[in-house]
Amino acid sequence: MKVLQQKAKAPYLSPRTMTLLNELGIECQHILKLLAQLEMTGLSRAQVEDVLGQLSAAVLHLHEHTRDLDAIIDEDLGEARSGPLK
Repeated sequence: MKVLQQKAKAPYLSPRTMTLLNELGIECQHILKLLAQLEMTGLSRAQVEDVLGQLSAAVLHLHEHTRDLDAIIDEDLGEARSGPLK
């Protein structure tokens, strides 16, 4: 896995949520690149199978990565309502 470069911090989100959202953005970019590859003409059957395999793995990773993300975001919303985040 790549070392993530931290982007500017949002003061209203916890560091954990920012890290998860940053990783989510990176994975989404990866999926978009794979989808763009599938739109290319002239791909061999092996190339299509390779891209589809990578896409399948990326979607599974995305699914696992977003497990309970809604609860984590809700926690941040609850903390934001009760006062500033640390």
